[in-house]
Amino acid sequence: MVEQRRGHSGIESGRYAASLRSAIDRLSSEFEGVFNRDTVQRLVDDSVRALGESSVETYVPILAERFARDRLRALAITEHRAEKTMPSVLFLCTHNAGRSQMAAGWLKSLAGDRASVYSGGSEPGSEVNPMAIEAMSEVGIDISTEYPKPWTDEVIQSVDVVVTMGCGDACPVFPGIRYVDWEVEDPAGQGLGAVRHIRDDIEGRVRRLLAELGVEAA
Repeated sequence: MVEQRRGHSGIESGRYAASLRSAIDRLSSEFEGVFNRDTVQRLVDDSVRALGESSVETYVPILAERFARDRLRALAITEHRAEKTMPSVLFLCTHNAGRSQMAAGWLKSLAGDRASVYSGGSEPGSEVNPMAIEAMSEVGIDISTEYPKPWTDEVIQSVDVVVTMGCGDACPVFPGIRYVDWEVEDPAGQGLGAVRHIRDDIEGRVRRLLAELGVEAA
């Protein structure tokens, strides 16, 4: 499920038309033989609407392309158009700005190309928590280019595990998918010292999850 977020759509205003056409061209080429151009355009259009206004508006086409690419990859798995070759995890929290972004950063760093990872939020914020970015950078993990985004049905249905962190009843539930709830403190409004403890707590949880999935952590 993706709901219209605040603000206007770049597609509707025509502001990003040229950039979005280029994004659709790239994605259509990348997914040639898997999805037709109409499907790609539909996902790009919906991704722009779902993301709403970015904190830096010139990034909207770039983020929409990244979001649509993730959704197309997930949809290919869900519709059996592509083979699933590795375990996959979705991290969910309320704003997709702190805990879920840190968890996704850890899993990408520790698993490398041996697992795929997604993140999302029930009420996505406007930017990733700067304290989370700084704390992760201290351990050599860059999440500064990440962005808050909503969860989507195709991503949820494509993964093996959904890890929820504080989104409560708003977190979606689909049958046949493993759900894990982590009681992790919210870094929002916290100082760097507190966020470091949250970072380290999440690292331990991610390492244990990878072990359960049979993925050797780097």
